[in-house]
Amino acid sequence: MEIAELMASPLNLAVIVKLEPDFSEGSVSYNSDGTLNRAETKSILGPHSAIASAAAFYAKVKYGAVISVATMGPPIADSALQQAQLISDAGSLHLYSDRIFSGADTLATAEVLKTGIKKMEGTGKMDIVFSGHRASDGETGQTGPQTAWKLGYTFLGNVICYDVDIEKRILTAKRLITLQGTQDVIEEIEAPLPVFITVDPSYRSVFNTVSLRLASVRYQKEAEQRAQNYKNYLKIFNAQQLEVDPKFVGLPGSPTIVYKVERIPKARAGRRAEVIDGSDQQQLRRVAEKIHEIVGRVVNQ
Repeated sequence: MEIAELMASPLNLAVIVKLEPDFSEGSVSYNSDGTLNRAETKSILGPHSAIASAAAFYAKVKYGAVISVATMGPPIADSALQQAQLISDAGSLHLYSDRIFSGADTLATAEVLKTGIKKMEGTGKMDIVFSGHRASDGETGQTGPQTAWKLGYTFLGNVICYDVDIEKRILTAKRLITLQGTQDVIEEIEAPLPVFITVDPSYRSVFNTVSLRLASVRYQKEAEQRAQNYKNYLKIFNAQQLEVDPKFVGLPGSPTIVYKVERIPKARAGRRAEVIDGSDQQQLRRVAEKIHEIVGRVVNQ
């Protein structure tokens, strides 16, 4: 990332992402103690991390923001950074990888991410940090808020859209909240930068002008080129380089006690596919009769 680019940018953004098991593959592997065998399980960029990356890309298109993406994990987690770069057009990728980070709960993970984000601030303080709503292999939703707390940033959860007043340095966001048992109440809130945002799964970027759409296409092409050579943008940090306190990371820094680990059962196939020959009138007639039967049942209910 060029210093000139940082100075010209009105916003510096960070996105924290996670490499997660691809549960759709149905081939999750476990160790003898019931923990996930990541070496034999196909992994992808977590779906919620992908949404957070898209939310950062919105600021890239609208405000020309400079984006950095970070993750904690084994060396193979660089693939998550590559996928996030393809979505966000990030100019800097950080991987925090060290054996002493293993076994970390959300609090110890937040300590590593906080320290890494502060390393990014060496070239310009992060104005907004994005993360996903939760991780599919944890479902706690705690890493984002805990990282925000450790950074001392204002935390905004369940954000469905946002805009930034660059001159006033104020972010306006809409987020989903639960109020007195009522679901999906939309709250509009303002906060001065810096802020930490966890993005709701319903988030969608809207580019509603021609100039924004053209910029979106231009940055998407740039993202494709960068992702093809993602290692040129990648920096790997171990515990010593991050200068973390060993007492606050990995197992020593994890107060969580895991009482029991249960395997995720392989989902049963709920559909059966049948190939129909479009030139066979008898097969087409059978399909039409089946559709008529189903529609008739719905209408008569």
